[in-house]
Amino acid sequence: MVCREVVDRLSPFLDDELDPVTSREVSTHVAGCAGCAAELARLRRLGEGLRGELEYHRAPDLLRERVMRDARAAGRSDGASSRRVAARGRWFVAAAAALAVAGGTWSAGTLLRDRANAAIAGEVVSAHVRSLMANHLMDVASTDQHTVKPWFAGRVDFSPPVTDFASAGFPLVGGRLDYLEGHPVAALVYMHRRHVINVFEWPVGDTHATIAATATRQGFHVIRGTHAGMACWVVSDLNAEELAAFARML
Repeated sequence: MVCREVVDRLSPFLDDELDPVTSREVSTHVAGCAGCAAELARLRRLGEGLRGELEYHRAPDLLRERVMRDARAAGRSDGASSRRVAARGRWFVAAAAALAVAGGTWSAGTLLRDRANAAIAGEVVSAHVRSLMANHLMDVASTDQHTVKPWFAGRVDFSPPVTDFASAGFPLVGGRLDYLEGHPVAALVYMHRRHVINVFEWPVGDTHATIAATATRQGFHVIRGTHAGMACWVVSDLNAEELAAFARML
């Protein structure tokens, strides 16, 4: 079992949802792989944090009292109506409780996504800094998108979209193989004046084009989005306005 397969199974492994054979394979791999062991530890910390910080909601007592008071008032004037209203009251309370649970579930899902995006943003910034400090900005140096795109064939199991924006002042200068969340990703390198822009891409299920607001981490601006079935993370020390304009072009 390779790292990418293990990473995809770490969440159900933590929840004890894998069959015994697969669970044993994951456990064996993690025991001998520092990267996957670190990812498992990160997921475990994330789960513990969620359990400790999530807010739990219940239907307000005032709502329950009001519904039952109305049901009793109706019952005094009409016995048959009372049974119907009481039934409606019980249904309404149950519905309110269900909505409260749904709200809690939505909050949990939102918090989980926010935590996951924050973790990825941290990795993206770290990868950007490494590419500058280690003098390993590019594995393939070229301004030709038809040279950079084929370079990734056989190095990643997807074909990243590659576009040159030289006419808009954001020339493509090359690409490299990088790693985020324990799996290989395509890193495209652009320049704007003397500013380096790293664009990290990997496949996701969502085919809609989305773009999030610019975030700042460790002095770098980070923008995430999806396009053409790819997750896309843009990072640079370029000012936020120009980086957002570049991200919209992507």
